[in-house]
Amino acid sequence: MHSNELTTYTRGDLTISSPDEGVVLKLATLAIAAGPAITASGIPAVGEYWPGEGGVNGGLFPGGDKPYYLIVPTGSDAEATHEWGGYGQELDGAKSPWDGQANTAYLASSNREHDHPAAQFCAAFERDGHKDFYLMARREASFLEITVPDVFTQSYHWTSSQRSAYYAYFMVFGVGWLYYGVKNDERLARPVRRKFI
Repeated sequence: MHSNELTTYTRGDLTISSPDEGVVLKLATLAIAAGPAITASGIPAVGEYWPGEGGVNGGLFPGGDKPYYLIVPTGSDAEATHEWGGYGQELDGAKSPWDGQANTAYLASSNREHDHPAAQFCAAFERDGHKDFYLMARREASFLEITVPDVFTQSYHWTSSQRSAYYAYFMVFGVGWLYYGVKNDERLARPVRRKFI
């Protein structure tokens, strides 16, 4: 870098410029971390509890036709150890990498409720008057591993995305691995819900 070249970071009204790129990165990181808990729009910061919505703000997820905020409940009642279920069954309705809501609806339908306990647990979850929770899809889990990994106090969580008749995807929170495991293994299930703005 030539001495007269500047590295610049801009976010809203904030602009940081310096010939030292390391200084700009450090100051930008501090500025992001020091953001207000509630923004001017009334949306809590990522990782903060969203009053009346059933959990913390997991961030604005770009999936589907319209972006939505992922709401992640916390507390000991918000996760449970279950099998994914359906070992040996190829389920076309549970293959979406993006749409955990559709996957869960398919898996938790009345004729499958005892075959897929992880999805059933999430579909039955209620918090703050909301009954629209579901088992996150694999790309939703990957997103949450980036935005709110500390909300997941234990590592291995099922997703609603099937890989094959014998395997389904799970996320290893804190490490960042998306992998697949045998459907009759027991792993944690954590419900999430969507908040459209």
